[in-house]
Amino acid sequence: METLTQAQRNLLQATERLKQTMGMSPTVKEIADALCIQPPSVHEALRRLEEKGYIRRAPRKARSIEIIKSITPTSTRMVAVPIIGKVAAGTPILATENRTGDVMVPQNVVRGNCFALEVQGDSMIEADIFEGDYIVVRQQPIAENNDIVVAMIDDEATVKRLFISEDRIELRPENSRLQPIHVGAGDELKIIGKVLHVCSKASPVMTKQEALQHEYIQP
Repeated sequence: METLTQAQRNLLQATERLKQTMGMSPTVKEIADALCIQPPSVHEALRRLEEKGYIRRAPRKARSIEIIKSITPTSTRMVAVPIIGKVAAGTPILATENRTGDVMVPQNVVRGNCFALEVQGDSMIEADIFEGDYIVVRQQPIAENNDIVVAMIDDEATVKRLFISEDRIELRPENSRLQPIHVGAGDELKIIGKVLHVCSKASPVMTKQEALQHEYIQP
């Protein structure tokens, strides 16, 4: 593989940090904001990184950066987060609190009281959250505009992006084929937590006993 310039190294490291923190591939705008540079510069640097074999991208997909060769230390301590049920990425369904196992995530992802839910439905696919994935959620009663949250509406749970304006509150899907859920004056909305990380359905799942018996180090 070709040698990287310092600017390319900085961008690759920033992309890796964002991907680890967000639990998904960052967009060009998110990388540009993190580095305080313009999106065209990010586009060009990503193109050069792809030519040099450090990343791979899918065409016409905003969150598709795959790190082929990392330049940051790869030893990461992993911790077990309990899976307590399922949540809909579609119309709301009840998230049953029934611990079925644990999913392993990087330790720096887990901040505060966290749990995991298995995703059902396809309303968040444009945020790279697919059916069968596990979302790691930090339990908290409030969230900010544009956060991806797990919310309860009249005792039913769903995962959506929160939109707040002066005159309305919406739970918006990340699927252009679907309509947002409008929260009316008579609806009971409760924020369960903020989504911190997404684990693909191929991520290792284990029982509570297995999780307690091991120290998890990712080589």
